Amino acid sequence: VYQDVRGRWLSEGHYENMRAYIPNKTSNDQVDESSDTYDTIEWLVNNVEHNNGNVGVWGISYPGYYATYATVDAHPALKAASPQACIGDFFFDDFHHNGAYLLSYFRATSLFGTPRPNGDQPVDTAWYTLPDLPTQDQYQFFLDAGPLKNLDHFFEYETADTPTMRPEGVTDDFFWNEIKEHPNYDAMWQSKGLIQHLKNVKSSVATMIVGGWFDAEDLYGPLETYKNIEKYNGGNYNTMVFGPWDHGGWARDRERNVVGNYYFGDSISLFFQEKIETQFFNHFLKGNGSADSGLPEAYVFDTGKKEWKQYDTWPPANASKQTMYLSEDQELTTEQRTVAGIQFISDIKKPVPYSEDVKTVFTPRKYMTDDQRFAARRSDVLVFETEVLDQDFTLAGDILAKLKVATTGTAADWIVKVIDVHPADTETNEEMQDHLKMSNYHLMVRSEVLRGRFRNSFSEPEPFVPNQKTDVNIKLQDVFHTFKKGHKLQVQVQSTWFPLIDLNPQTYVDNIFKADESDFKTQTHTVFTDSNIEFTVLK
Repeated sequence: VYQDVRGRWLSEGHYENMRAYIPNKTSNDQVDESSDTYDTIEWLVNNVEHNNGNVGVWGISYPGYYATYATVDAHPALKAASPQACIGDFFFDDFHHNGAYLLSYFRATSLFGTPRPNGDQPVDTAWYTLPDLPTQDQYQFFLDAGPLKNLDHFFEYETADTPTMRPEGVTDDFFWNEIKEHPNYDAMWQSKGLIQHLKNVKSSVATMIVGGWFDAEDLYGPLETYKNIEKYNGGNYNTMVFGPWDHGGWARDRERNVVGNYYFGDSISLFFQEKIETQFFNHFLKGNGSADSGLPEAYVFDTGKKEWKQYDTWPPANASKQTMYLSEDQELTTEQRTVAGIQFISDIKKPVPYSEDVKTVFTPRKYMTDDQRFAARRSDVLVFETEVLDQDFTLAGDILAKLKVATTGTAADWIVKVIDVHPADTETNEEMQDHLKMSNYHLMVRSEVLRGRFRNSFSEPEPFVPNQKTDVNIKLQDVFHTFKKGHKLQVQVQSTWFPLIDLNPQTYVDNIFKADESDFKTQTHTVFTDSNIEFTVLK
């Protein structure tokens, strides 16, 4: 059974792209996605012939969010749910990362914010269009466009047949209006998030959370969904499966498993479909439904060794924290040496690209495994790396970058990337772009941004004091990756990542979506060598 959610396509009613959960409903007029799913299941078990009374749900990406929602205040017949690449919160998934706006998802906005032309009535043809950028050079287009407010015209949908009357500064796209009018993690965003409500996941529902280690769109969502169900519902059957995939890659029919230029092996997705996913649903929908499903708590793929592992907990019980310091001589060391400041100029007219590719994309995906040599050779990217490893070194869990920084301005973004530098004799695979070689390939294993104004609170932003040493902590999402003997572990630190994220003016303004051209200034940033990176290391 496939059903359109309230207000989309053939479903009547008013659409909200992430409808707020109502925990204690007092009337039938109070509806959310949980109650709608409950009503659907109630109808199905009473009207579909020959059903055994057990229901399962699954979905990938946006439908994954609805699969999670189904588990909250679930119908008694719902026995198994698999939210996959599920959105958890639009302030941390897809359109934002830690407060920074993902400009690279700009064209996807209209999918979530274009009103249906006939209001709340059903429609069977697409009513939205994607912004048509008049170039293949995405970097140059957004650089030339200037401040974000100059993009408003892409979301003005009125025509001679459908005129609109709107106030100045307001567009026809309700999602774009939400994004630009709510730059902070305020009550509006908080009400839409689902992660904080996972304490209400029913123990009668078995959950298997699925994600890809290189999912550019939704990595926060599935990891936080798994962790919070574990946190609040210790007695639930709750498992996670993470493999070497981009967004939804596990559901595709392909033999060779490749993300961007990087090859991970053959038939990995097929193995998941046949040996993990099918077994999960068969056990809980057709079997006895006991906690002994034959599957582990964590079925995870080591993206360095390129092999599956099974664990009873995640992170594994034998994982522990290990700290490495950013040293003045570009080394990544296990002990702090001297305390000094390393400066670089963040030129607002020449931001660091997130990719070497010259193209316009709907949403970026391959950058998650892109070769980072091009960035390492820029003066506005700081590089720190270990010596050549004399034994394997496995990361299994989250990463916390504890930066100590300063800026001549009052605002800045901070980006940290963790990179696997391959040996010179590494063989090139057939999927690699012609201009690249695997020799000395700088594989990006994990990366993240923090908009500096949110260093203490996502709800209450604050400026930097110019030239004042300041703590900035950046949480990077979990990894499971072995840096093999003969490789090097590298960390890159930078302040622009364009146009994956929008440009920070580098002078503090209340709302970057309304910043003027004159607000954007080149600044000098400093990273101090008592900064460190806390890794979760498998012993």
